[in-house]
Amino acid sequence: MTEIPIPHQPADGGWGDPSAGRSPVHPSLSEAGRFLCAGTYLDAGYRDRVIDELYVHEERIVAPSYGYDASRVLAHALRARRAELGWAAGVLGAWFVGSLLTGGALAVLVVPFLLLSLADWLRARNVPALRVLSVALRIYVWWLLVTLLAVLGFGGFALLGVLDGMGGSAVTPFSPSGADLTGAVAFWWLPVVFAAVVTVVGLQRGHVFRTIATDLAEGRYADHAGDPAESFDGTRFQRIRQRIRAEQHAPMIMYDVNDPFCGAGDPYRPWQLSVELRPREDLGPDRKPTPVTNAHIVQRIVPLLERLRVPSPHGSPEAAAAVGDRMRELVVDECVFLPASGLPHRDTAQVVHGQYAGQRAAAIEEGGERRRHFLRVRVGGWDENLVVTVFVRVHTQGGMMMLEVAPHVLLPVRTAFHNADADAQRYRNNSGFGKAVWALRNTPGSLAASVATLGRGLASWWRIATAGHGGARPEGPWVSVRDLASQDNGSLFHLMDLDRFLKTIQDRVVGGVTVALHEAGWHTEEFAQRAVNVAEGGVFIQSVNGSAFSVGGSNNTNTNTNTKRGGSAQGGRSSGGN
Repeated sequence: MTEIPIPHQPADGGWGDPSAGRSPVHPSLSEAGRFLCAGTYLDAGYRDRVIDELYVHEERIVAPSYGYDASRVLAHALRARRAELGWAAGVLGAWFVGSLLTGGALAVLVVPFLLLSLADWLRARNVPALRVLSVALRIYVWWLLVTLLAVLGFGGFALLGVLDGMGGSAVTPFSPSGADLTGAVAFWWLPVVFAAVVTVVGLQRGHVFRTIATDLAEGRYADHAGDPAESFDGTRFQRIRQRIRAEQHAPMIMYDVNDPFCGAGDPYRPWQLSVELRPREDLGPDRKPTPVTNAHIVQRIVPLLERLRVPSPHGSPEAAAAVGDRMRELVVDECVFLPASGLPHRDTAQVVHGQYAGQRAAAIEEGGERRRHFLRVRVGGWDENLVVTVFVRVHTQGGMMMLEVAPHVLLPVRTAFHNADADAQRYRNNSGFGKAVWALRNTPGSLAASVATLGRGLASWWRIATAGHGGARPEGPWVSVRDLASQDNGSLFHLMDLDRFLKTIQDRVVGGVTVALHEAGWHTEEFAQRAVNVAEGGVFIQSVNGSAFSVGGSNNTNTNTNTKRGGSAQGGRSSGGN
């Protein structure tokens, strides 16, 4: 297996210190990343959003990629689109040639098939009135199809009877009198040509599942160097892939001010606490409290967090090494947030990444608004399908200490993406009759789908050619491709693990701050009591306008996900605009 270096890996453990626990899987090889790649072949809408955010909008810095490799997802999205464009052209070509061979009779089916596509769209809206309209439209379309086929069949038989009575010869669509014999031609050629179109539709579906079952199989996916999607040598793709790999795991996070935590998932009960620093009475008259700095408090938190990687005693080193708790893969590092809007060009971000040490030293004590330092604690559960990231910020000012804790969660990847392997195996092992039935059922929608595919491809190319994204001022990420593929909720097991990860990490954070204050000679009782009350379900940070933050501690899931899968914190801005 080829080792893939990650730029700017933190010196304090990065993806995990093997001596203190177990290293998590490399992001480019994670199961969650494999599901995201499979999703680009299964969901055209998701694929278009990936390409638009990462490829069309070249000026946008990529969101942090927690537990996956965004460049690999983009590579498969581009490969899937190229394949789908080819198949769409093939489907439309089959319709065109079929219309010529049948003297235009096949084109008669275009309107009914488009109406069936409209009926499918209405049913997918999940609006009762539209679903009723969808049923009515289907009934009308099927009546129309039966009528058209009956007319074509009756006309063909009638014309063949006339020819037989006149002693006419066999009719072919290429005969000089073919234009006068449309009914007979349609009667003989329409079923054959329609079967050819159905075959093309079936082959397209088979190609998708063959790709998932082979190129994206678990064993094949582990060979990153041998991934065929990575072999594309387009100049634009190579340039963008290099930028993504340099940005997505860097400790310098270049953000958009409207969504600074883009990529980390949904906020999950963030909280903050401020306490007055008061000297302890038991210090004695000859000792005064030691001033505490932000850096000193962070240094006391980190060792307590790193101890979570070590399993409890299990009788033998072998038994301890076999413990599968994901806390053994806990990642503790530091990051600095900087707004991307002040950069002259996107490539300048890589220069800023090299300034991390200086930026970190300045940000940890300044308590600024735009530049912010965080201790970042991450656990990737369920093969990186459940990612819990806790951002911790400590600030002392004017005899007060402020502690900010901002947990975020990436919920599991969509069920349809997660089940891609099983669906591919089911389809490929299905009988020929089953595959034919599937293709026949989906042929009516193939015409509209192919036109839409070619239209989206043309629109994407047009935005690249005319919108000037390559020379635009850099922006922070508007959306994360991992967020776009997340479910709205998780199973009870997922939520139980989420609570366990979060409570364990928060307890260690509070414990570290308490130890730091006590050692420096400051009171800790008020802080410890209030921190437990807040962290266990007291009062959380509230948003001024319907954010995803929970309030009151009674909810295990967020009730508003307006920062996911369709918009951002800017109130529904679209990433597809120019």
